Amino acid sequence: MSTTAQFADSLSALFVEESKVPEQFKVTPLHQREYLVGGEIKIWDGPVQEVYSPVYTLENGELKRKLLGSYPLGTEKEAMEALDAAVAAYNNGQGEWPTMSVSGRIACMENFVYKMIKQREEVIKLLMWEIAKSYTDSAKEFDRTVEYINATIDALKDTDRQSSRFEIKEGVVAQIRRSPLGVVLSMGPFNYPLNETFTTLIPALIMGNTILFKAPKHGVLLHSYLLRAFQESFPKGVVNTIYGRGAVITPPVMQSGKVDVLAFIGSSKVANDLKKRHPKINRLRAVLSLDAKNAAIVTQHADLAVAVSEIILGSLSFNGQRCTAIKIIFVHKSVADAFLQQLNTAVSKLKYGMPWEPGVQITPVTEADKPTYLNEVIQDATAKGAAVVNENGGATASSFVFPAVVYPVNDSMRLYHEEQFGPVLPVVPFESIQEPIDYQINSSHGMQVSIFSNDAKEVASLIDPFVNLVSRVNINSLSQRGPDAYPFTGRKDSAEGTLSIADALRAFSIRSLVTTKANDTNKKLINEIVKNHDSGFLSTDFIF
Repeated sequence: MSTTAQFADSLSALFVEESKVPEQFKVTPLHQREYLVGGEIKIWDGPVQEVYSPVYTLENGELKRKLLGSYPLGTEKEAMEALDAAVAAYNNGQGEWPTMSVSGRIACMENFVYKMIKQREEVIKLLMWEIAKSYTDSAKEFDRTVEYINATIDALKDTDRQSSRFEIKEGVVAQIRRSPLGVVLSMGPFNYPLNETFTTLIPALIMGNTILFKAPKHGVLLHSYLLRAFQESFPKGVVNTIYGRGAVITPPVMQSGKVDVLAFIGSSKVANDLKKRHPKINRLRAVLSLDAKNAAIVTQHADLAVAVSEIILGSLSFNGQRCTAIKIIFVHKSVADAFLQQLNTAVSKLKYGMPWEPGVQITPVTEADKPTYLNEVIQDATAKGAAVVNENGGATASSFVFPAVVYPVNDSMRLYHEEQFGPVLPVVPFESIQEPIDYQINSSHGMQVSIFSNDAKEVASLIDPFVNLVSRVNINSLSQRGPDAYPFTGRKDSAEGTLSIADALRAFSIRSLVTTKANDTNKKLINEIVKNHDSGFLSTDFIF
C-alpha cells in the first residue's frame, strides 16, 4: 500500500461511530415542517428534502453521511404566497413597517437579537453539522452576526441623527432621510449561512423593506430556530420564508416583477439568470457578492515567514470555502523553492479532524461533489506538467480532502482560471511583476489581492495598478472581509453594490426629501407638523 493510500485510510479513521461524538455536540434529527408567511407559522404536509451532514459516521463498519433532518420542499404556489405577503406588508410603502419610525424599527430589531441569542447553542451545533465548520468557527460566526446586527443598529442611529435636522439652500428648506425600496428577495451562501445571509437581510429589514427569505441549500435547518424570533419581533408579512429547489421557486418570483431588490450571495451565473427573469431590470436593484479568485503575490523582497503564515490562513480557513479566500499564489522564481518548502511545512502542521475537536483547522468539505471536482482539477494540472508537491496533498477519504499544494501552475490549467473553493493551493512562478498584473487584467474576477513585499517602491508600483483592478489591496496580509466597517465589494463578476455596515444601509434604501420654499407661511406649517409629531418622516427627534 502506498504512503498516500495509508494516509487516506488514516483520514477515514477520523470518522467515528455516533456514540463516540462528545455528548455536548450531538444532535438529534430535526424534521422541520414550519415556514413563516404573512406573520403565521404554517405547517407543511407535502414532500420534504432530507438533509445529510458532510460529516460521516460509522455504522456497522460502513461510513454513512449522518441524517440531520428534513425541510419543506415547497413549490411555486408557496413561494408566490410568501411573495404576496411581503408585497401586502409593504403596501406600496404605506404598510406598518415602512412607515414605522426609525426608533420603532430599531426596537423590533433589538427584540429579535434578544430572542436570537437564546437559540445560540442550537444554531451553533447545526452550523457545525450542516457545513462541517469547526465548533470554534461556528461559535465565532454566530457571535460575529450578533455583533454585526448591533453595529448595524448603531450605524442607523448615527445616520438618523444626521438626518434629524432641516437644511436651507437657495431659499429652499429640506429634510433629507433614507426611505425603503420595497420587497427584497434575500438569498445567502452555504459557507456562512448565518453571517453572510444576515449581512444583507438585516440592513434590508431595518431600513423598512419587507423580506422574502430563502435559506441556503446547506445550512438551511439552523434557520428553523429563528422562525419564531422573526414572527414575534416584526409585524406580520415583514419576514417571509420560502423553501424548495431554487430552480423551481425563484424564477416565478423574479418573473412576477414584484421583487424590488435582489440580495444574493453566490455564483454570478445564478445571479445573472435571476436578474434576466425580472420583466423590468431597470427597476431592479441588485446587491450581489459573487465569484472570486483572489491572488497572492509573493515577490523576491517578501518576508517568506509572514507570507506563508498569512497565505495559510487566507487560503485554508474553513478549507478555502470562502469568497475572500486566496485561491491562486504567484511567487517570484528566485524565492519559489524556499517559499514552497516553508508552505509545505506549514500545511503539514495543520490540525485536521472532525469539527468538534479542539483546535481543528481542516475539516470535511461541505458539498458532496467537491472531492471529485478537486481531484479532477488536480489531475488536469498534473497532466499538463504540474505536481502535488506537499506530502499527502490531495489525499481523500469520503468528504475529507487534505490540502494540496500544486506547482508549477500555468494558464493552460483549470486551476489557473477556475475558483476551486476548496483546499487546493495553486502556485504560479513568475519572473516579471507584470505577469500577476496581466493575470488580474484578464481574470473575470476582481475582489481582492494580497501583496507580500517589504520593498516600498515595489509595493507602491503594485498598489496603483491593482486598486483599479480589484476592490481591496492587502499589504503583507491575507484577503478577508472584515472589519465590517470597511467597504466590501468587488469588480467584474465579483460583486454589485457595497456591503460595509453603513454602505449596506445605503444599498437597501434611497434618499428621499421633503422641501418647501423658506417663507413664513411654510415655516409655520413645517414647525406645526414637527411639533405635533404628525409625520413619521418629518421629525427632529434625536435617537440616543
